[in-house]
Amino acid sequence: MSELTINAVYAIELCGGEVRYWQYLGPDSRRFVWWLDTETKQEFNEVSLMYAWSIKGLHASENTVAQERRSRL
Repeated sequence: MSELTINAVYAIELCGGEVRYWQYLGPDSRRFVWWLDTETKQEFNEVSLMYAWSIKGLHASENTVAQERRSRL
């Protein structure tokens, strides 16, 4: 996957197959990479994760989809 976009939401697949949507917050001054779980609203860094996960792709929010539909009209 190419470089991640700060504040973009990504579809994340956890090791058990569950898909979550995390907002990429970017690295801090210590180079820890931070995320926000969009469902629980909990912020965390990658160092704190205790399970395997992978980025499946950029998630199109409802607002983004609506804007794209309007631009086609």
